[in-house]
Amino acid sequence: MIRVLLAEDQSLVRGAFALLVNSADDMQVVGEAGTGEEAVTLTTDRRPDVVLMDIRMPGTDGIEATRQIVSDEAASRSKVLILTTFETDTNVLRGLRAGACGFLPKDTRPDTLLNAIRTVAAGDSMLSPGATKAVISRALSRPEAPAPERLARLTPREREVLRLVAAGRSNQEIADELVVSPLTAKTHVARILAKLGARDRVHLVIAAYEAGLS
Repeated sequence: MIRVLLAEDQSLVRGAFALLVNSADDMQVVGEAGTGEEAVTLTTDRRPDVVLMDIRMPGTDGIEATRQIVSDEAASRSKVLILTTFETDTNVLRGLRAGACGFLPKDTRPDTLLNAIRTVAAGDSMLSPGATKAVISRALSRPEAPAPERLARLTPREREVLRLVAAGRSNQEIADELVVSPLTAKTHVARILAKLGARDRVHLVIAAYEAGLS
């Protein structure tokens, strides 16, 4: 069972998310927070698998709350998935740098949101297409991004996997599209990271964009 904590200052929105999450057979809401401070406290106390985190909240915002959760040894095993109406390049990068594992707009389809929770709970990252574009536009010039010529080290299948990563696909979605197991998809991503010397999927997105694969 995936334990989910909801952090959202609007009670009606929070209630809608609670109904959706509790409707899934493999999930349950274990707490609701209306502020960033409450989110941090409840995460420490209840140790959810995934925290659905809004950015705009009174007091401590969702990004700072994410940073505190990730840096707290007692709470750091909880994964943070940010949901927001403000999917700007600054917000996306701030959230990822704070330690969020995913970033989705609030108008995401219900089934997509539930699958995103499962993806993040399994240890994968989840970026919406909008968040992916925001990362590219903000971070393309960063010198630590893998150079395009490094893509020559990749096999044709690995280049295809990289293209799907750049499109915002999760490991499960990559597996479904390529008709392979999720473990095989995860292995491909890990090998691509190693070959390109990239730290995370964000850098893979940038590398794919620079090489014209996205």
